[in-house]
Amino acid sequence: MKKTKLKSGKIRAVYPGSFDPVTRGHIDVAKRAISVFDEVVIAVINNPSKKTRFSVAERISMLKKSLVREGLGKVKVDSFEGLLVHYMKTIKAGIIVRGLRAVSDFEYEFQMALMNRALAPDIETVFFMTDAKYAYLSSSIVKEVASLGGDVSSAVPPSAAAQLKKNR
Repeated sequence: MKKTKLKSGKIRAVYPGSFDPVTRGHIDVAKRAISVFDEVVIAVINNPSKKTRFSVAERISMLKKSLVREGLGKVKVDSFEGLLVHYMKTIKAGIIVRGLRAVSDFEYEFQMALMNRALAPDIETVFFMTDAKYAYLSSSIVKEVASLGGDVSSAVPPSAAAQLKKNR
């Protein structure tokens, strides 16, 4: 396996997702990733055929505010359309970061990792276990609880909680 490195010799990793909205579990995975890799880019997927509650711009804004608040300002935030591996090649990234909450996440993530490897053998997928206190969290659950008037402040960063309240 050939490692994809930047000219500086640093390794750039990409943490892709919809982040609709960002949760504390997402931030936890980003913290773990930046402690291992030289550069981490959180890449918000812009899939026009998928219905999201928040626009790409809103998701990017929530992420940036959350990262700065958590002292993770050096984590970059970007968006992309199309295949992840194509995006990764354009920004010269060699590692895909994925978070696992429970064993139930593994089968899907494993299939995606194998497909990405078939498309781009030089790109590796690395899995990070989220902290156990976030194992139940998903953006879907957060959106449902928020839409029913529940308090989601323990599940999402303040910027996401405010956006959820505004868009109820």
